[in-house]
Amino acid sequence: MRQTALLDHYLARSIAVPLVGSLLLAAMLLVLDKMLRLFQYVVDAGGPVSVVWRMLANLLPEYLALGIPIGLMLGILLAFRRLALTSELDAMRGVGLGYSRLLRVPYAYAIPLAAINLFIVGYLEPYTHYRYEGLRFDLNSGALGAAIKVGEFNHLGKRLTLRIERSENKGTQLHGIFVQMDDPKGMAVAATAENGKFLSTDDPNLILFRMTKGRLVQDSPKFPVPRTLAFDLYTLPINLPAIDQFRRRGGTVSDELYLHELWQAGYGGEAPNEHQKLEAQAAFHFRLVEVMMMLMLPLLAIALAVPPKRSSSSLGIFLGILIVVAYHKVNQYAEQAATNGQINAVVGLWVPLVLFASMILWMYHILAHKPGGQPIGALEWFASKTARRIRNLLPKARAA
Repeated sequence: MRQTALLDHYLARSIAVPLVGSLLLAAMLLVLDKMLRLFQYVVDAGGPVSVVWRMLANLLPEYLALGIPIGLMLGILLAFRRLALTSELDAMRGVGLGYSRLLRVPYAYAIPLAAINLFIVGYLEPYTHYRYEGLRFDLNSGALGAAIKVGEFNHLGKRLTLRIERSENKGTQLHGIFVQMDDPKGMAVAATAENGKFLSTDDPNLILFRMTKGRLVQDSPKFPVPRTLAFDLYTLPINLPAIDQFRRRGGTVSDELYLHELWQAGYGGEAPNEHQKLEAQAAFHFRLVEVMMMLMLPLLAIALAVPPKRSSSSLGIFLGILIVVAYHKVNQYAEQAATNGQINAVVGLWVPLVLFASMILWMYHILAHKPGGQPIGALEWFASKTARRIRNLLPKARAA
């Protein structure tokens, strides 16, 4: 009993390192790819750079939902592959530990991670998706304090246009100013000034723009001719434009509905129309099958981890990633088809799960219960033959 417990701890440590490493690597790659585009998006919108980190934080659950299955599969696969290449796996089997017994540790990882992923895709990811869309809305509406772009005409609301030639001291000192403001009564004010700065007031909907050394032109239907004014100091009150409130969570967006809300919309009669009903059903089953597939990943990882004798081929790693990604893409296609009413959601999403699970069980059965069985033996042979022929086609280095 003590020896098997030590082996379990050894297996757990062997799996933990590649699992965590694969998960972090996958999340970092996804975050870095999105971060560059978010920086460009925020800069173009004139928003503060700090909002990029808030948007990335709200995208992390989505990336974790994708990274956890891949990390779990690669963690188990790489750990058992190392055991197979160093003959430690043969030694474990030689003392009576079969694959069924060795699966206890992988499933000790798989079951909690599946539960965590169910919480992420069922509740955390819908909430953070809503928060992410809220940040985008605030950024586009100016609620996050959009920056004034130097050298461009900035439209603040529908009735105010501002242009700044130069900005200093983090925007507190503005130079080369042009400002034009209209009011609903038809009065228009245009001014140029050498310097200026914004001042806050007790009214959150009103700010003051204090300009120095400039000229102002005021026109109105009541004036026979426009009025002009040269000034050394002039304070222009500016009414801030009203900012619309962001919509409530969910509604017609199934990506923002919690798991139980999807069930209520899809099968409880709470959907406003037939399309929303089909969309909720597709999203509900998509989230479930993505989590259920995680329970098959330990079997898949072990089936692909053990290479043929006297071989160190990495084909199993490539196939493992390919199978997980391909299954995810099949689910995405089936979800879209079910949303459009082209296929029943249960058939479109659960049949691929059954087919993939059957294939994985067959591969595991070949490895665990067939003497010398190799579920991907034919592919290994084909890959080695192909690699040998490619090497033969390459020019050989001449001897010195």
